[in-house]
Amino acid sequence: MRGLTGTGPSRGPASAQAVITATAVLAALALFAAACGTGGTGARDEGPAHDDSVGNAPAAAAPSPSPSQTYEKVDAVALVKADPAVSATVKRDLTPCAGDEYPVDVTYGDLTGGPVEDVVVNVLTCGDAVGVGAYVYRKESGAYKNVFKAEESPVYAEIDKGDLSVTKQVYEKGDPVSSPSGENVITYNWASGRFVQEDFHHTDYGNAAGGDDATPVPSPAD
Repeated sequence: MRGLTGTGPSRGPASAQAVITATAVLAALALFAAACGTGGTGARDEGPAHDDSVGNAPAAAAPSPSPSQTYEKVDAVALVKADPAVSATVKRDLTPCAGDEYPVDVTYGDLTGGPVEDVVVNVLTCGDAVGVGAYVYRKESGAYKNVFKAEESPVYAEIDKGDLSVTKQVYEKGDPVSSPSGENVITYNWASGRFVQEDFHHTDYGNAAGGDDATPVPSPAD
């Protein structure tokens, strides 16, 4: 019995140590679980930051223009005055309206598929801005060449979806300059080195918008 009694106290410290060790392990496991939970929250928090970095990435560069989309600014007045195809009347009347402001409209665009964009020049009157001449210039061998002209006033040329559109006002006898009776619109396409008529349509304005006096009716004596 003495041996049994002596054995009891000798096992007490070992049992206490085991309890302490088990408690330490449980505490360590609890800390590990907490750390994992915090790590998971941290990863979710970084999500928006990652999205922001993507949003701040530099945008893709715009494609460079093709050679047919480049243009060279020209002195339209000098171009018209030096052009032998332009009538002497248009050249003589091409003078500044005020200061050094000339009555010309200039448009650049690809009409002929040349090395640079073609130049469309409209010469107008100063007072009423009536078109007295429309011209297209194409660059060939380093110089601009006249490839189209229309001088039946009033006339105006412009680029329409890669085609040349020429508008000519139509006046009947007695029409004031401000109120033509209609217009002709002729569309040209570049083919085989020249402009070829592709479409034509005529529009009658009538006098509904301008009133009965917009287009005077000629008298029988006329």
